[in-house]
Amino acid sequence: MILHTTGSAMGATVEQFNHAKGQMGKLKNDPGNEVKLKIYALFKQATQGPCNTPKPGMLDFVGKVKWEAWKSLGSVSQEEARQQYVDLIDSLLAAEGPAVATQPTAGSSPFNTLLVSTKDNITTICFNRPEKKNAITVEMYNEIIKALEQAGKDESVITVITGSGDFFCSGNDLTNFTKIPEGGISKMAKDAGELLRAYVQAFIDFPKPLIAVVNGPAVGVSVTLLGLFDIIYATEKATFHTPFSQLGQSPEGCSSYTFPKMMGNAKASEVLLFNKKLTATQACAQGLVTEVFPDSSFQTEVATRLKAYAKLPRNSLALSKQLVRGTEKERLYKVNDQEVERLVERWQSDECMQAIMGFFQSKAKL
Repeated sequence: MILHTTGSAMGATVEQFNHAKGQMGKLKNDPGNEVKLKIYALFKQATQGPCNTPKPGMLDFVGKVKWEAWKSLGSVSQEEARQQYVDLIDSLLAAEGPAVATQPTAGSSPFNTLLVSTKDNITTICFNRPEKKNAITVEMYNEIIKALEQAGKDESVITVITGSGDFFCSGNDLTNFTKIPEGGISKMAKDAGELLRAYVQAFIDFPKPLIAVVNGPAVGVSVTLLGLFDIIYATEKATFHTPFSQLGQSPEGCSSYTFPKMMGNAKASEVLLFNKKLTATQACAQGLVTEVFPDSSFQTEVATRLKAYAKLPRNSLALSKQLVRGTEKERLYKVNDQEVERLVERWQSDECMQAIMGFFQSKAKL
């Protein structure tokens, strides 16, 4: 999202600029990578003037993108940069004003990135970042783990995971890679690895029938985890894509074990190694998806099946799942550990860094 603002030719005062800085903390929604870069660039221009620092090295992909954003402002004066900064923050606050006013009161919902509800013996966990194609942030990973933990203990019979908007989920939000801690890339990779390990284990350990309702395209980890679900329903519009090698990464979600088991080695290799995108029909034929429905009747058809499943005895279903899945748990734990270990290595590699840097450069056209 790019916001164009107009301001006073005289520029905002320092007091107005400082007030806008304080207002930043009131933003409830992530404005997106492009807008955050614009905010950064305007702040630097307003406080230091035109960019006069050396261009960061090639492997400092975060610093390089920030530098390019600041440099793009050219000779804009500090006064004008202050005005644009104030206008941008004001427009962001105004845009989400109604949404902020209608947020649940404190304590009514513990989730910012999910919609979680329980009705008629069905707990539904809905990815709720439609403006970002439901890409998974660090916060969202933690919230999904928490939601699964709660759903596993509540009185519902089945648990459903779906997405809001046109996408099921576009996978890992690559802005996660911009939050580099003091320990550098190595610390970031290790922290991300531990979070991913816990995330996948939450699916391995989930005690009730887990059903994916794939309402649109699915990418990355939202695809690889499907092997840990019990039923996967998809609209005919859904696609399934795991572009790991393009991003210098490797499979996760126990897919290095579950996909060959479902599809056979040759078909799994096409998907996991060579980035083949599957249509819903192809995914169904290869055993990844249970059933595909016309988009026009998708929600109705799925709702009918879910209501029928929710009337089944809860304990009987849970115990039956333990019999079906229990024998493989130790194997899945080991696979999860191996995949995480390899990914931690890949996240620190030049190949991965350059691929992610390329992604941000393509997005940073302000």
